[in-house]
Amino acid sequence: MTTSLRAFLRYLAVKGRCRTGLADVVPGFASWRLADLPRDLAAEQVNRLIAACDGEVVARRRDRAIVLLLVRLGLRAGDVAQLRLDDIEWETGSLRVSGKSRYEVRLPLPQDVGDAIADYLACRPSTCPSDHVFLRNIAPFRPFRNGDGISSLVKRLMQRAGIVAPSQGGARPATHGGDRDAAPWRSA
Repeated sequence: MTTSLRAFLRYLAVKGRCRTGLADVVPGFASWRLADLPRDLAAEQVNRLIAACDGEVVARRRDRAIVLLLVRLGLRAGDVAQLRLDDIEWETGSLRVSGKSRYEVRLPLPQDVGDAIADYLACRPSTCPSDHVFLRNIAPFRPFRNGDGISSLVKRLMQRAGIVAPSQGGARPATHGGDRDAAPWRSA
């Protein structure tokens, strides 16, 4: 609204109908997009999202592992897309993640998340020689290039589960739902 008012006052000044500079005195209004919308999914919605991944086909196993990484560990979509087989330390039950700043963090790997990843890796397409954990399910089987593919996947899962996204973004709404203390090292 204030932008429109300023534009109108500048138009009037150009036409000579008001003083120049009047648009500059219109006060700004602090408004952050989506600030009034909840960022989280309720625990029941998170459970529905995970349940939307139930099934024995490769795609459902992959989707379940991805959603559990997002929900239980609070990983970003890009972190999940870039996860490599060497980042999973099965012996110690931990996971190495390099986030946006390339600062490496070692996280505990919860049993259910580890089981879901192992279930997916047992049936993952072997035609792709990639060391990335997660591959696309459409031939040619390749790793996700970035977090956009993961976000799109989560958006589709939310639609399948009948969940209306609480904010813009695909994977991010799932990262803080349910278990808020799962990833205390992440900033909002």
